[in-house]
Amino acid sequence: MHSITLRFLAASAAPSAFGRIQGGTVLLWADEAGLACASAWAHCACTTAFVGSTSFLRPVRHGDLVEVEARLVYTGSSSMSMAIEVRAGSIQSGELQPVTHCVAVYAAVDDEGQPRAVDAWTPETPGDIALAQRVKGHIDAEHAAQ
Repeated sequence: MHSITLRFLAASAAPSAFGRIQGGTVLLWADEAGLACASAWAHCACTTAFVGSTSFLRPVRHGDLVEVEARLVYTGSSSMSMAIEVRAGSIQSGELQPVTHCVAVYAAVDDEGQPRAVDAWTPETPGDIALAQRVKGHIDAEHAAQ
């Protein structure tokens, strides 16, 4: 499986002012979707190695329908790079708007926490190839800035 989509109603024990869900909660949802996709691809436990290039476009409100999509865009020897998108909107309308997007890298690990090899995935469609190039560019830029 090289992609996964999670759908649920936004709920938080501590929504911020005006009924908005905290940005950290939205990032947690993105990480959970990425981790689920990576673990399914690797057939083993994975750990988050990097999350970056996050831009928030609109808030998520308590009670919104939320959709989080994680897509594998390329693999390394033991790592998997993902493009993650979060969309949300009123459950009555069913119309979901972009909330945020980010890139993330997950590492496959064995029972001792050491890197474990993963199957290679190669993008084939022009859209998948372009997405892989964009994600690689974001990750390279983040590493260069450190």
